[in-house]
Amino acid sequence: MNLDEIKAIIDLLKDTDISEISIEKEGVKLKLRRERYLGGFDIVEKRPAPEQKEPEAEQEETSHLYTVTAPIVGTFYRAPSPDAEPFVEVGSKVKKGQVLCIIEAMKLMNEIESEIDGVVVRILVENGQPVEYGEPLFLIEPL
Repeated sequence: MNLDEIKAIIDLLKDTDISEISIEKEGVKLKLRRERYLGGFDIVEKRPAPEQKEPEAEQEETSHLYTVTAPIVGTFYRAPSPDAEPFVEVGSKVKKGQVLCIIEAMKLMNEIESEIDGVVVRILVENGQPVEYGEPLFLIEPL
């Protein structure tokens, strides 16, 4: 599989709603994943603006914390199923690659993993709440 073949596959996938594909040819494995697909529909839901902003002291207090944001639009879930324990709680120590939550998008369950080792300081989203791309989900204190 050469670079031109890979580019041709990418071009074919641009206009589809396929978010992930794996191909094996001549002993070469290729896996392509699109993190988000927003084309083809409009997001109409608007949220009311928060009534009060965080005090400046609290903003400064959280400046050293790592913010995990939503990589896609969907529904936030803290556990793998309604009767299961949440992936993490406030105070949980997490390692890089550990699953923090699931975001359901277009009937697909997307596991959101920690990008750093640390301690969960705050969970910013309620279970079952819709989230938007880039919305803060967790604050983690790096270790």
